[in-house]
Amino acid sequence: MDYTLQETSLLQIKTLEKVDNRGTFQIEPLSPGYGVTIGNSLRRVLLSSLEGSAINSVKIEGITHQFMAIPGVKEDYIEIILNLKSLRFRFNSEEPAKLKLDIKGPKNVTAADFDKNAACEVVNTDAHIATLGKGAKLTMEIIVDKGRGYIPLEQRKDEKLPIGTIAIDSIYTPVKKVHYEVENTRVGGQTNFDKLTMEITTDGSLDPEKALGTAAQILVEHFSLVGQACQIAEEVKTPEKKLPKKSIKIAKAKKAKK
Repeated sequence: MDYTLQETSLLQIKTLEKVDNRGTFQIEPLSPGYGVTIGNSLRRVLLSSLEGSAINSVKIEGITHQFMAIPGVKEDYIEIILNLKSLRFRFNSEEPAKLKLDIKGPKNVTAADFDKNAACEVVNTDAHIATLGKGAKLTMEIIVDKGRGYIPLEQRKDEKLPIGTIAIDSIYTPVKKVHYEVENTRVGGQTNFDKLTMEITTDGSLDPEKALGTAAQILVEHFSLVGQACQIAEEVKTPEKKLPKKSIKIAKAKKAKK
């Protein structure tokens, strides 16, 4: 992602390091004071506004509520749900996707045991889900969808779910950590310009470079809306020029002499 913006021959974004789901990027030179302004804005958007995917409901065969035990399974329902929440997905559909799992013990069940689905790929396939003893059986179905930020269980209470399906809270954000630093940099004879360094760590479902670009685009779109709103407000305040009134004289017709 090493490129120079078209509008200026100075501002550059460089990739300093990129390892797996972590990337470090440097943006310079920025006008004095704008390192913190841009860095903090990007950080907030990266952590809250990027679209991701997560499980929104779970159905485990033989389980109708969260306090029931699963015969032959070491973990209880709540532990299994916590393990499922750690799963991250690459989602390629606009509609919710369904993933199924049907395993017999003895076995250490991981995310790799879910049936394959072209619309939804598990990123961390080695994530532990449950430990099955001899003769135990675990059959479950999960629903994955798109979203932003965090949606608590309370917001799903009004959703109509099939019998035996239990809704869970979902963490959609694909960015796990964002750190930024601002240093001075030289431009010609001036040394008070800013150099912004950003380190972005994702959950593996989104490339850090793409995450940075998407966050910047979200900010541009929102600032553009603010600018348009200000322009409209200014146009409303500007009074319209009134056209001068023109008087129209109508001549009366003369009566004909008898």
